[in-house]
Amino acid sequence: MAFPSYPVPGLWTLSLLTLLAASVQSNFIVFDDDPMQPVTQDETVSVGGTVTLTCRVAESDNSSLQWSNTAQQTLYFGEKRALRDNRIQLHRSTGTELSITIGDIQLSDEGEYTCSIFTMPVRTARATVTVLGVPGKPQISGYEDAVQEGGKVTLTCTSSGSKPPAKLHWYRDQEELTGRPDVVESNPGEPTYTVISELTLTVGRSDDNALIACAVDHPSLAPGDKGSEQRIRVLFTPDVTIQPESDLPREGGKFHLQCIANGNPEPISYVWQKKDGELPPLAKVDGSVLRFEMLNKSDNGMYLCQADNGIGKVQGQYTLLVQDGPDNIADPTAMSTSSGVDHAVIGGVVAVIVFILLCLLIVLGRYLIRHKGTYLTHGAPTNTHARTPAGTRTHL
Repeated sequence: MAFPSYPVPGLWTLSLLTLLAASVQSNFIVFDDDPMQPVTQDETVSVGGTVTLTCRVAESDNSSLQWSNTAQQTLYFGEKRALRDNRIQLHRSTGTELSITIGDIQLSDEGEYTCSIFTMPVRTARATVTVLGVPGKPQISGYEDAVQEGGKVTLTCTSSGSKPPAKLHWYRDQEELTGRPDVVESNPGEPTYTVISELTLTVGRSDDNALIACAVDHPSLAPGDKGSEQRIRVLFTPDVTIQPESDLPREGGKFHLQCIANGNPEPISYVWQKKDGELPPLAKVDGSVLRFEMLNKSDNGMYLCQADNGIGKVQGQYTLLVQDGPDNIADPTAMSTSSGVDHAVIGGVVAVIVFILLCLLIVLGRYLIRHKGTYLTHGAPTNTHARTPAGTRTHL
């Protein structure tokens, strides 16, 4: 880059000496161990950044160091500025080092910069500054509206301004996808490139609301610095399930079935049917709900719900089996209570019978004891008639 310059007293001769040194340098052999040989290093910087150019020598003989740009214009001679460009600043100047900085780097600043020390002969060293063109934020095009399940969508990602050409990567929710090879185009009048990548997807319902991202990979950027995202929508037929109010529908009770349908778009209509027959008279349709005001065993059978979302119609089914009502089922509490009462009555009767038997045993025992005592007290009965030896009867 040719910077605007202004005259510095005595410096025009230095430029002349630099050119002279360049013309005669091939006649001199420079040894690696030459303590007066300047040493520099190549630098890489991104557009808009700042680069530091450093030139050092091992020893000093009080000769001044000088930095020149790609057009061989002197930038700094020792501590003296040679160009009126505020982007260029002195960083450090000693007898063995001259360091300068160039800020707000542009692509035109790329090239070879020369450090010279005006000894006899003049010694020089070159540093190549490579300027990276920072790619612009990628733009995703090609998606206009929701795509029906099983269809294809082609997305195009474009990024301009990179140097060297950037690389583009596709992602679906953090999972990398494979697109077509990048197409690289040169930008007219600039040393930068435009990179284009295409991704074609065959979409399913799992892709609905998925986030497709295009990220730029370039040495001037940290990973994930620049990217764009495109959310896609997929149209698909609904999934249908029928949810009962309870798992034990009872005869005589209220009951309802809920038709649950998930699709994109959401279902707009529901149709209820009973397989092999008409809906019961007491069954009422309320959109996605089928209500039974009073269940009857005649309501048993398979019920069908058809959901329509404009993309397709899908049917779900549920088999209803009505259980006996509470009037026909023995109450476990009542049975337990009745059983308890029966056991209490039986126990009471047994207790009364035992009591009566004990009383009878006591009375009978007392009776037997009394009569046995009387018999022992009076002894055997006395005969009032006695016989005489002569066989005559004597009356006493």
